Formats: sequence, C-alpha cells, structure tokens
Amino acid sequence: MCGLAGELRFDHQPADLAAVERITHELAPRGPDAWGFHSQGPIALGHRRLKIMDLSDGSAQPMIDSNLGLSLAFNGAIYNFPELRAELESLGYQFHSGGDTEVLLKGYHAWGADMLPKLNGMFAFAIWERDSKQLFIARDRLGVKPLYLSKTDKRLRFASSLPALLKGGDISGMLDPVALNHYLNFHAVVPAPRTLLAGQLDAYRRQRQGRTESLVDAALRPARRREKPHPRRLARPRTGQYA
Repeated sequence: MCGLAGELRFDHQPADLAAVERITHELAPRGPDAWGFHSQGPIALGHRRLKIMDLSDGSAQPMIDSNLGLSLAFNGAIYNFPELRAELESLGYQFHSGGDTEVLLKGYHAWGADMLPKLNGMFAFAIWERDSKQLFIARDRLGVKPLYLSKTDKRLRFASSLPALLKGGDISGMLDPVALNHYLNFHAVVPAPRTLLAGQLDAYRRQRQGRTESLVDAALRPARRREKPHPRRLARPRTGQYA
C-alpha cells in the first residue's frame, strides 16, 4: 500500500508544492518506507512508498523519465508487469529497475490510454506529460485503490485519502447530509457519486463501471473512454463440480 497526491493548476500559476507536501505527509501510514516530491510548473506530485516488489531506489517515486518527458505517481500492483516489460523490451525500451512502476511509465509512453486494458492489477496513478501539459489519471476497474479529487476554477487536487486531501487547505469540511444518511443506513457505504464531504469526489465512484475519466489538461477537459472487456473467461463447471 502506497499513497499519492498532486495538484494541477489551471490559472498559469505554479503548483502549490507546500500544499502537496502537507497532503503527502498525511499519507505516511500508507507508505512509511520512503517519500518524494516533483514540481514542474503547473503540476506537483507527491508519493509515500511502501516497498514491496522492487526494494531498491530505482523504483522511487514520483518516477521521472526526462527522455520520455513523463512523471508518475502510482499506488497499487500490476500483476502482469513481467509480460508487459518483455513486450516493451521487444519495442526497444530499456529498464533500470525491477518493479512494476517503470513498466507503467513506459507502457503509457508506448500505448497511451490504450495501456489500461492491458493492465492486470489494482491501481491508482497520475502521469504528467511534460510537453503536452496533460495529466492522465486512472484507477482500476473495480476501484480497489482509492483516489479522491477536489476541483476549483483554479486547480485540481487529488490524494489517496480524503483526510489527506483536507490537509492541503482550501476545502470545505462541510458534510453532505445525503451522503451521511447513506453512510449511516447502508453500513458505511456511500453510493456514487457522493462522498461524505460536500463537493469532494471519489474519482472512481462518480464514473460508471467500465469507464475511465482520466485525462485532464490545463483547461480541465475530462476525456472518457470505454474499457475493453477483460479477455479471460471462467470455465463452465461440468456436472458434479458444483459445491
């Protein structure tokens, strides 16, 4: 379990790195092993790391590839990353770490949004495109890994938890009474598209299943894409196999 955070400005001002640092440090229980920050004009990314796959500093985050012009903050696990890595190596990509983070970064460079159907895993991540000034945000199909958004006319912020997002400031702590009613009556479940805080959005729950609203640029234009069905099918049990 790791934690990510970030801010994208829409008003031609530099991102508030201090706010992203406060948000990121609140995520320390999710990633006690290491932390890092990256700030570049309108974008700032933060990450708290729990070392699981690649324990070296080669998988430190935010991961920055200056040659590709990409920066990544990622929480989750890509189970089929060895297969994806082999496919990318056949395309000429070289790797300098042994985990799934670099595979995700270079997979996005190779395939763009078409990378998503290739991923077998649980994930929430943000990728900043330096040259196009675009931010790509995505979350796994089932929403296993959390990601929360807070949007104003001037900026977009995101974090792996709602309490962390509040640490950035400039967010109302007012409760959504309808969401609170749902929470109390549905055994701590808040149905889409609400969250307990008025105006704060769970980045997955506000989307229909099978869709990813994941591309945001400096003009805040969200782009939706329909995911392809997962190719795996369960074998039909034969007579006598039913439990």
